[in-house]
Amino acid sequence: MDLLSPRPSVGQIKPYRPARPPRDGRRWIDLSLTHNPLGPSPLALDAYCEAAARIHCYPDWDQDPLRQAIARRHSIDADHIVCTAGSEELIHLVAQAFAGPGDEVLCHERGYRGFIKAIRATGATAVIAAERDMVVDVEAMIDRATERTRICFLANPNNPTGTYIPAEAVQRLRAGLPPHTLLVLDSAYADYCRMPDYSDGTEIVENSDNVLLIRTFSKMHGLAGLRVGWGYGPTTVIEAVNAIRGAFNVSLPAQLTAAAALSDAEHEEATFAHNAQWLPWLSRELERVGLRVYPSVCNFVLARVPTDPSLGTQAVIDHLARRGILVKPVTDYGLSDCLRITVGREEENKALVAALAEILG
Repeated sequence: MDLLSPRPSVGQIKPYRPARPPRDGRRWIDLSLTHNPLGPSPLALDAYCEAAARIHCYPDWDQDPLRQAIARRHSIDADHIVCTAGSEELIHLVAQAFAGPGDEVLCHERGYRGFIKAIRATGATAVIAAERDMVVDVEAMIDRATERTRICFLANPNNPTGTYIPAEAVQRLRAGLPPHTLLVLDSAYADYCRMPDYSDGTEIVENSDNVLLIRTFSKMHGLAGLRVGWGYGPTTVIEAVNAIRGAFNVSLPAQLTAAAALSDAEHEEATFAHNAQWLPWLSRELERVGLRVYPSVCNFVLARVPTDPSLGTQAVIDHLARRGILVKPVTDYGLSDCLRITVGREEENKALVAALAEILG
């Protein structure tokens, strides 16, 4: 008898391995994950503490209070919203609902790797369209679409490149895809991008029957540890996700805390202002010590380590680790000479630059 084994596509999935500091008692500066350096809103913390007395209760299955809070904040219809345990779960649920063996799912070259994992888990085939200098190439994506394309994933702005495409280009992509293809707009970093030609995709959803917008509370709202994401889309998509998601997939504390976070505009503006100040500072200083930094509209930068036979990306990572600083390698994206570096607090940013100057001169 053959040994029990998963489908072949599951064997192609690499488990996620975040950078982890040694358990040596030191205080580490973690710039490897895209945390909000200011932490969560005080209102969110209050709601979380109050929720502690109710954790013996099951959470609201239909997530109505949280969906209503999201609807009010974004002026959208609560009936077209679904909440999940982070946007990552929603990506997997959508792939599970709309793709399977024999289907194709379209992604872009440096697009968020969570897309590939979700695709392979369903047994569908990932089709990758090339980018241009770390920016999504809409025409290349349209050219790769076929009658077998069931889903098209677009991260805008994108992780780990930090780049974005304007609303006009997203509209062009939507118009160029086959009508049976679901366009999934992962706008996890939308709160950080206030460029005049950018849109998170809300209006595209409202004028289409096959577009899903995905957002998260992990970035701007600082609730990464609670895992809360949400989607806004047509009835067909929302009903499909509701049919297969876990009955109580978003915990009671997560729902109550996320709803409270939406009411704290002051914290959101403070977070945006911090990033608006330190993102350009960090980009300039990294360039000054010898890294190539790609333009970013997110709360992180993608930086290329200079070609030097005596150096290399791993040597930089190791040197930073000796200084108690973690950054993220992006080898899985075909960027073995690059690092993704999150914008931290003032003292963290300056410690990073000082440590890099030591090794890069």
